[in-house]
Amino acid sequence: MVLSGNSHSNTFNPRKGMPNLLSSSKISISTYSFPSSPTPPPSQTDTPDESMMEENIENAESIIKKWDLNSSTYTKATSLLQHSTREAKEFLKSVRDLHQAMHFFVSKNATSDKLVLAQNRMQIAMKRLEKEFYLILSANMNHLDPESVSSPSSGGSSNTDDKEKVGSEEELENVKDSVTDAKRVSSLAMSGLKSIADCMISCGYGKKCFKLYKILRKSIVEEGLHRLGIERFKSSQIHKMSWEALEFVISNWLNAIRIAVRTLFTGKPVLCDHVLSASQTTKESCFLEIPQEGAINLFRFPELITKSKPSQEKIYRLMEQYEEISCLWPEIELVFSFESTSAIKLQAHSSLLNLGEYIHATLSDFEAAIQKNMSKSPALGGGIHPLTRSAMNYISSLAEYDGTLSTIIAHYPLPRKSPPPEPYYENPNPTDVSASAVSVYLAWLILVLL
Repeated sequence: MVLSGNSHSNTFNPRKGMPNLLSSSKISISTYSFPSSPTPPPSQTDTPDESMMEENIENAESIIKKWDLNSSTYTKATSLLQHSTREAKEFLKSVRDLHQAMHFFVSKNATSDKLVLAQNRMQIAMKRLEKEFYLILSANMNHLDPESVSSPSSGGSSNTDDKEKVGSEEELENVKDSVTDAKRVSSLAMSGLKSIADCMISCGYGKKCFKLYKILRKSIVEEGLHRLGIERFKSSQIHKMSWEALEFVISNWLNAIRIAVRTLFTGKPVLCDHVLSASQTTKESCFLEIPQEGAINLFRFPELITKSKPSQEKIYRLMEQYEEISCLWPEIELVFSFESTSAIKLQAHSSLLNLGEYIHATLSDFEAAIQKNMSKSPALGGGIHPLTRSAMNYISSLAEYDGTLSTIIAHYPLPRKSPPPEPYYENPNPTDVSASAVSVYLAWLILVLL
């Protein structure tokens, strides 16, 4: 078990709200959770077992008092795990021995002075471990990604991309060295986090560990989404935006969603599974609470746009959003596979359905507008009607989204009394039903222009 190794500063610099968490009030003995076990028969004299438990308390007291956050300025500003691997292992062992002694004495006499002393020392130890957990997680948040605990082969595609971007062999070696260093630091940090989490959970302080972990990891997800340009919008804000401003926000969303699904959200279940492996219930609860708010906000954005009136200028960007969610859907189902995360999948699916309906309504309005305007003012002198030119440009652009259109038309077929003449939509691949549906639809639009 490796417990140290990162080179970050030892100075404790908690984020907003953290001091209250790390300086929580004392826990009474009555609220402490002990594993159930048979109660041994009472004894009026010291037994070897009792002597050993008293020794555990005495041995634990010296190292726990040494690293008491209130004992000195040095220990308050220094990380135990960075200070000494040997001493960190000794501290964790002393905490486990102390817990064993508490378990022993609570079965004999719940009001024992020895139990009160042990409980006091346990609270001091847990506050130190909370701080160590926070220090490691906050200092290594940029390194703790899915590849920290995955096989080396998982990064194959990104290595290929790096080779294309790096201009020389020397630069390529520097990139490889940086990746290796990041993975090494990440592995050391994961080991330290797991050691602390296992100790806290086994001693009955799993909720404290989970609360601290949740706050920090949630802040990482939110910060990551913020850096990707994801903001929180209300429907009224979307409706007031100019198209130029809205298009910029949509572009940010299109760039962000793949990174969020494949990196930000994917990293959380892997990290939860590794660090909090001692508690299955805690793992699932942790993963649910960390990304839920950010994920729902991300997937809700397209749905907010669809609450406005259908607009031809928006249709291309909305088809791109539809395509992104459709392509990522298998990964969304995999990442949010817990039953408790069903709300996230429901939001993504709802946005997909609303995008499809919006695009379908826009296409219907476009066809109706052509029919209405073409009959009003025929082109003078037999020339090309201005509407024909703009409509053909629009139809030509729609053809570039044939894959998305075929899916939407399959789900929302446009009513037709009869198909257009076959020369208008001859399909080079008759077996491709979806392509045929798009060809028929575009042929109808062209026929309306004639």
